[in-house]
Amino acid sequence: MGIVNHKKTDLHGMTVHTIETKKYKTTSFILQIKEAINEKNVTKRALLAYVLQSGTKDFPSSKELRSALDDLYGATLSADLSKKGENQVISIRMEVANEKFLSNSEPVLDKAFHLLSQVLLAPAVENDVFKEGIVKKEKRSLKQQIESIYDDKMRYANKRLLEEMYESEPYRLNVYGNENEVDGITPKDLFDYYQEVVQNDKVDLYVIGDISTDEMVEKVKKHFRFSKDRNEKEEQASAAKDEKRISDIKEIFEEQDVQQGKLHMGYRTYTTYGDPDYFALQVFNGIFGGFSHSKLFMNVREKESLAYYAASRFESHKGAVFVMSGIETGNYEKAVKIIKEQHEEIKNGNITDAEFDQTKAMINNQVLETIDHPIGLSEVLYHNVVAGTNRSIEEWMEGIKSVTKEDVVKVAEKVKLDTIFFLKGAATNGNENV
Repeated sequence: MGIVNHKKTDLHGMTVHTIETKKYKTTSFILQIKEAINEKNVTKRALLAYVLQSGTKDFPSSKELRSALDDLYGATLSADLSKKGENQVISIRMEVANEKFLSNSEPVLDKAFHLLSQVLLAPAVENDVFKEGIVKKEKRSLKQQIESIYDDKMRYANKRLLEEMYESEPYRLNVYGNENEVDGITPKDLFDYYQEVVQNDKVDLYVIGDISTDEMVEKVKKHFRFSKDRNEKEEQASAAKDEKRISDIKEIFEEQDVQQGKLHMGYRTYTTYGDPDYFALQVFNGIFGGFSHSKLFMNVREKESLAYYAASRFESHKGAVFVMSGIETGNYEKAVKIIKEQHEEIKNGNITDAEFDQTKAMINNQVLETIDHPIGLSEVLYHNVVAGTNRSIEEWMEGIKSVTKEDVVKVAEKVKLDTIFFLKGAATNGNENV
C-alpha cells in the first residue's frame, strides 16, 4: 500500500473514490461535478451550486437543512466553484462524525449518504421547478460574490488579466459568471439546466475516513440513483493543448483610485498536468516566485524594495504561470524589467544549489501537508480526473525528486510572457512614469 489507499469504482452515473484511513475521526464526502466552461451556462452553473446547498426534498429550506446537519452531530455541508483548465467544477463537501466513535449506534453514515444524495438528486422544488424563495436569496448572494471581486483589487487585477490574455478562450470567463445575467435567470431556467447537469456531467464522489470500500459502494448504490439513460460525456484523454504562439506581449493599463498598483503578468507554458515536463514546471515556478526564497521574492521585494509582495503561481490544467506584485505606480517599468530578468536567469541556468534543493524540499512538504487534510487530498487526486491521467502521489513525489537543473532550464525556455495587466493609481501630478 502506498501513501494513500485510493480505490476507484465506476458505477452507473458516477465514479466513487474511496480512501481508507484511520487518520480522521470524521468521514468526508467530496462531490466533484465537472463540465467544460460554457459562456451560455457559466452564470447559471455558479447559481446552481449555491441553490443546491440551500434545501432538499426532505429538508426544503436552509433552516431545515441546517437542523438536519445539526442532528448528525454537527455535520457540515458547503458548495463552491472552481476553474480547472477549461472546466467549471462544482464541489459539494460534507463532513460527518464517524459512528465508530459515537456512544450510541445511530446510523449516521446512512443518514449522511441520504442527505448528500438529495442535495444532488432531490433538491427542493415546487411546481416542478426550484423554489423561488431559494433562487431569489442565492441570486442576491451570487451578485454580492461577483461584486466583491471589484473591492479586492488583487482578485480584480487577476480577473482582468485573464479576460485580456484569454480574450477568445473560455478560460477568460469568471467562475462566478456575469453579474448582468444573474437577475434574468428564472427558477425554470435554472431547473432545466440542473436536469442537463445531472444527465450529462462527469460526477466523482470521494469518501475519506475510517471506512470500508465495499460498504461505501453499497451505500452509493442504495442512495445515488441516476437515470438509466444518463449520458455522461466521454472523457478526453488530456487537456486541450495550448497552441497560441505569442508575437507581441500585450500591455494593458487601467487606472483607479488605489494606493498600491497591482501588476499581474501572464505566461503561457505549453505544459499541463499530464505532460512529462510537468514536474520540471513545478520546480521552475517554485524557483521563479512560488516560495519566500524564490527569485521574485528575493530580487523584486527584498533587494530592490520595489514591491509589497511578489509571487508566482501556476495553473496545472491550463498551463499558465501568473506573476502577482503590488508596487508603487511609478515603479512599473523597473518592476517589469526585474521580473523579466528573473525568468532570463533561470533560462540561463543561473540557479543555485540552495534555490534548487530548497524548492524541491518545499514542494515535497507542500504535497505532504496538502494530503494531510481530506479536502486537500481529494483535490490532489482529482487532478487525475481533470487531466485524464492516473498518477499516484508516490509518482508525483518521485517525479519532483528526479527533476534536474537542465530540466528546469528546458521548461523555462518554453515559458513565454503573453500579457501584462497593470492596475495603477490615479495620477496626482505630471511625473508619473506610466
